[in-house]
Amino acid sequence: MADSESLGFEHMGLDPRILQAVTDLGWSRPTLIQEKAIPLALEGKDLLARARTGSGKTAAYAIPMLQLLLHKKATGPVVEQAVRSLVLVPTKELARQAQSMIQQLAAYCARDVRVANVSAAEDLASQRAVLMEKPDVVVGTPSRILSHLQQDNLKLRDSLELLVVDEADLLFSFGFEEELKSLLCHLPRIYQAFLMSATFNEDVQALKELVLHNPVTLKLQESQLPGADQLQQFQVVCETEEDKFLLLYALLKLSLVRGKSLLFVNTLDRSYRLRLFLEQFSIPSCVLNGELPLRSRCHIISQFNQGFYDCVIATDAEVLGAPTKGKRQGRGSKGNKASDPEAGVARGIDFHHVSAVLNFDLPPTAESYIHRAGRTARANNPGIVLTFVLPTERSQLGKIEELLSGETEAPTLLPYQFRMEEIEGFRYRCRDAMRSVTKQAIREARLKEIKEELLHSERLKTYFEDNPRDLQLLRHDLPLHPAVVKPHLGHVPDYLVPPALRGLVNPHKKRKKLSYKKAKAKAKKVKTQNPLRSFKHKGKKPKLSAKPS
Repeated sequence: MADSESLGFEHMGLDPRILQAVTDLGWSRPTLIQEKAIPLALEGKDLLARARTGSGKTAAYAIPMLQLLLHKKATGPVVEQAVRSLVLVPTKELARQAQSMIQQLAAYCARDVRVANVSAAEDLASQRAVLMEKPDVVVGTPSRILSHLQQDNLKLRDSLELLVVDEADLLFSFGFEEELKSLLCHLPRIYQAFLMSATFNEDVQALKELVLHNPVTLKLQESQLPGADQLQQFQVVCETEEDKFLLLYALLKLSLVRGKSLLFVNTLDRSYRLRLFLEQFSIPSCVLNGELPLRSRCHIISQFNQGFYDCVIATDAEVLGAPTKGKRQGRGSKGNKASDPEAGVARGIDFHHVSAVLNFDLPPTAESYIHRAGRTARANNPGIVLTFVLPTERSQLGKIEELLSGETEAPTLLPYQFRMEEIEGFRYRCRDAMRSVTKQAIREARLKEIKEELLHSERLKTYFEDNPRDLQLLRHDLPLHPAVVKPHLGHVPDYLVPPALRGLVNPHKKRKKLSYKKAKAKAKKVKTQNPLRSFKHKGKKPKLSAKPS
């Protein structure tokens, strides 16, 4: 028997098909939460588990769920097909992610275990057909699950055996308290339940009383974020808002932050302001906008994971339309109107290979900081978190550091050693770009994105076929100009790069002396392919090494 301290998947009594799927995923051994939770879950115990973001909580409940379903079908009497497991998540993106993970683990038993996600944008009627087939596992948000229960599309009172509440600390803050209480009235009196959370707060304690029966609490003795050898956390105090934009420009344009980056801000307007600012310097980025449909948001995440973008700008799950505690509301605060209340970004979404998280705006809470930082340094990969702080935000930063430090007195967020005077030469460029990003430009950028979404919407395709004039009006509407991009800002002259940083920045290659014909051909090619590098001296020929023959 293996030592309990190093219990492997092969020693947990799992079905060979699950073990094969685990092997295909490249998991050689379970994470701490998986090692502790899976055996207890297989014993039939209720679980209240806290583990940091990125620690493998989804697999910690998905593996025992599949094992229990397969065991029942293999050894128990033949029973009618029914929904036996329900997974509740706070956002549509998390529902899609949970469904994907369960399906990957069930790859070799897909005929025996079927999984359905009912949180997607389709209407209830189109999802009724899926639920009529009675999948073994149903994944969804509380509001969508409750709607199906109330319309008798889904019946759980006589069949449910396992309830999972993932990211439990978010459910009440997203305003699902009333829906969850109503939903529980449709469940049987006896069932096994798991509550998975990154933090333990008052909301989780309230959920514990509602859902769990004599649970085993797993409050693992691990920090809520990876250690300093894997995750480096820094803070940099910026005296003004302009300094924040200046520093970000220098970090990205001079390649001082390498690899994929996530930029977090506190409002949707700030997201577009930042994107338009970076656009001035030819730094490609995209905004994860809660106003857009789920498919579009997932497409952006997929493009980021595939390397189409190196920089994604996002807001916290609480800011992306998350309503006030205990109440659902259709509109967010100013600057975030019409955001999807079930759209979440900061917590739980799986961005791949994120090298750095930049908190351009200070997180509103310590828990929010933990979930932001949890997007990097995942699966034993290194990561960096850099938090920009204004002098007026020092007290809030102190609260975050207090939570992160715990019992240790050592500072968690180290000062970022960067001398702002070295990048003063870029300040006039920064101001020039900031002046271009007006409120009107931000508004038009958001409208342009929504307009593109309408033009390419599959759901509106039939409508536009019946109403071609509306399509023509939309296509020939006044062009939107979010911000005037000044090409010269995309190039960084060598003389502006601080001497101390020139060794870190990729030096520009010196131009070779060319013949007249080659120089003329190259100039023509540069003008057609990359206007940022075209010759500045209009009307004059470039200096050549030889006269034309």
